[in-house]
Amino acid sequence: MSAARVDVLSQVLTLIRLRGDLVYTMRMGPPWGLRFQPGPAHFHFVEAGGAWVTPAGQPPTWIDEGDLVLLPLGKGHTIADATDSPIEDIDIVAPDHFDRDQLVLRHGGEEPKGQIVSGFFSFEGSPLPAVMSALPALIHIPRGDAGAPGWLAAISHFLVDEAQQPDPGSSLMISRLIDLLVIRTLRSWAASEANRMGWLGGLGEERIGRVLAAMHADPFKRWTVETLAGVASMSRSIFAERFTAAVGEPPLRYLSRWRLTIAADMLRSGGMKVTEAAYKAGYSSDAAFSRAFKSHFGYAPSEAGNQQVPI
Repeated sequence: MSAARVDVLSQVLTLIRLRGDLVYTMRMGPPWGLRFQPGPAHFHFVEAGGAWVTPAGQPPTWIDEGDLVLLPLGKGHTIADATDSPIEDIDIVAPDHFDRDQLVLRHGGEEPKGQIVSGFFSFEGSPLPAVMSALPALIHIPRGDAGAPGWLAAISHFLVDEAQQPDPGSSLMISRLIDLLVIRTLRSWAASEANRMGWLGGLGEERIGRVLAAMHADPFKRWTVETLAGVASMSRSIFAERFTAAVGEPPLRYLSRWRLTIAADMLRSGGMKVTEAAYKAGYSSDAAFSRAFKSHFGYAPSEAGNQQVPI
């Protein structure tokens, strides 16, 4: 398989280790408003009605029937039927918030007028600031003229069906469906968003995308700016300028951070010693590797096995 065909998005998400946790249905009667505390990342798909979604520190976004919002950073948010509705704090992992037999959250007035399919998920890999910095606080996938995208309507239907009529294997099925929903949403956003930075931005440019694919296909190859420019079919200077503009950092710095990310994953899983990781990551000594590793992650390579806290 050629380097140009390597799925960079899948590789990044594999290291982040996306895990879908729970899906539930919200049935709301006006006035209503909920505040979700920082923690898991969330998604909301509007089946009926509409709502204002406000990530912490960000302006509100209106989501209408057939719209989906993804809040990948897990920094907390509010969702309400109006900007002046009373807001109630909620601990979404507390089972008392749901009906006993079905995962249905009822809130607000007695006559429900809105229905939202929601869920949360987490990233279980090591902290990856370079990866997560490419994502905004809120990703909005609006319905088109023909309604919600077919993939979104299908996934949400199966999610609700599995949650409300659980059978053996439903927990795993729900987790996988949430994974699919998040990945499909990220792919749609990456394909349509023009003003993005980081590795997602690079994927939007064909030649820079080829270089990112080559880096991810063989990250420990002794790449130079010249050889990477050759992959892009550009001169060295133009390539360096274009890569930095698209990705937000020079090519070898990006490569170094990606190597450290892979090394951290190997060290955490116990599959590699620090000396081996240093060599593979291109460092001439354990000391130089340890300094770069600690500067990037905030802990020493020898402590990687203890770092299991989700992003």
